[in-house]
Amino acid sequence: MRQAIKGAEVAAIVPDGATVMIGGFLAVGTPERLVDALVQAGRKDLVVIGNDTARPGLGIGKLIDARLCRKVTVSHIGTNPETQRQMLAGELEVELVPQGTLAERIRAAGCGLGGVTPTGVGTVAAEGKPTLELDGRTYLVERPLAADFALIAAKEADYAGNLNYTLTACNFNPLMAMAARTVIAEADAIVPVGMITPDDVDTPGILVDHLVARAA
Repeated sequence: MRQAIKGAEVAAIVPDGATVMIGGFLAVGTPERLVDALVQAGRKDLVVIGNDTARPGLGIGKLIDARLCRKVTVSHIGTNPETQRQMLAGELEVELVPQGTLAERIRAAGCGLGGVTPTGVGTVAAEGKPTLELDGRTYLVERPLAADFALIAAKEADYAGNLNYTLTACNFNPLMAMAARTVIAEADAIVPVGMITPDDVDTPGILVDHLVARAA
């Protein structure tokens, strides 16, 4: 059984300079209370892995606004002009990864695999990367993406740490829960064990280290 922690306690768990995966898709499915805790603590030099940097004042965009990130690895920054400004000014390192490749690199880390994909062959995305020929087709060898921490958002959690998600939150949160050493989950609700049926468990509790209730 897991005791739910307060959002502010997250700051004591995540140190400066940590590599942090943050779930969500344009901040839908992003654990906002956990992001707020990092901002309030002034955690700096973070390496953030996520689908995008959302918008100013929203999701990962809050970390960008507070200049707490040293690097972001994302599929796009088109909705956040502040990310673009910091990148062009040399204040923030941005690694852009095709969205499907980003998801696959995270999945590969969680499954203990390397990453091989045909996406990007013959484009600037292939520059400096090894390739592999299989059955007459060229593939890029992409490195798996792992992290020190994954901050994820769930619809429900039980006190054993089992999680389920809904809608867009299903995109990156389950993958990231497999690819980080420490997983911190923020749930809309924490329910008694047994309220989430086995068929509805998307992330098993064995992967979850800490629970934070949004209403806490």
